[in-house]
Amino acid sequence: MTTSTSARVEPAQAGSTPVLAARTRGLRKVYGHTVAVDRVDLDVPEGAVLGMLGPNGSGKTTTIRMLLGLVRPTEGEVELLGKALPDGAAQALPHVGALVEGPGFHPFLSGRENLRRVAAFEPLLATGSIKQAVEDALERVGLAAAAHRRYRGYSLGMKQRLGLAAALLVERKMIVLDEPTNGLDPAGTREVRNVIADLHDAGTTVVVSSHLLSEIEATCTHVAVLHRGTVVAQGGLGDLLQAENSSLLVVTPEHNQALNVLRDARISARPTPEGVRVELIGTTAPAVIEALVTAGIPVHEARRQRTGLEELFARLTEAQEADEGLSAVDTIEEGA
Repeated sequence: MTTSTSARVEPAQAGSTPVLAARTRGLRKVYGHTVAVDRVDLDVPEGAVLGMLGPNGSGKTTTIRMLLGLVRPTEGEVELLGKALPDGAAQALPHVGALVEGPGFHPFLSGRENLRRVAAFEPLLATGSIKQAVEDALERVGLAAAAHRRYRGYSLGMKQRLGLAAALLVERKMIVLDEPTNGLDPAGTREVRNVIADLHDAGTTVVVSSHLLSEIEATCTHVAVLHRGTVVAQGGLGDLLQAENSSLLVVTPEHNQALNVLRDARISARPTPEGVRVELIGTTAPAVIEALVTAGIPVHEARRQRTGLEELFARLTEAQEADEGLSAVDTIEEGA
């Protein structure tokens, strides 16, 4: 896989193009002389949990706001649930729940009262179903016991939970969550993970933005990596990790001898506490084992080492920095 702005690994499909819940083409947003998002082509497969990964200022929130019709793009196209925006917003948006840039509620109303007000404006929720829908949503995010308390007394994590509850008031085709674990303790983070897993099991498409690699790796099936307003890679999480040059860990008591044999065979390797780690660049695992066994090196175990998301992210962003130097895309505060 190349590590340029056009790098992409498409999700594995059985000979067919995946159905997309959302897509953008040539998406660009400029504030004055500052480019916040630049030529973003994003594919969100139907039923996937897509993690938008990038540091603060990478363009994640701006991209999400354009995807939801909250901000008009300077250039480019947005399609949501098969409808082109902005013309198709009225048809698509009722089927999309979102938590973007933190929730905003009335400070002197309770969590339950705030949620009932939101529910009253849900076009897909019948008036007679509001009460039960509110209670179900509060229970789902672990806020039922504190629902009577005024919103102004909520912690940051509780505010995040209430915002998530608002997104879950009705059954959605798609849920978009911008930094959903912000302010949550470990227990709250686990609950959000469980909610995302439940949505995925039900076939709901979920888009989650985060700068926390561990959260993306724990919850997502697909990833889009953003850096300086551009998408540097996207695709199935497993496909992206496998696309990077993998390595082989060879467990052997004869570290030095193994290194010498591999280097004589022009195979890149380095020592580890267990043996040697062999980079599978221009070679294969069977060829490595054959070279060692032929030389009389005892091989107790050999296993592939998968590239972790943190290492992948570092490779992608560092490669772009090296290719471009100072990027033409300036980052801004995404709430602008």
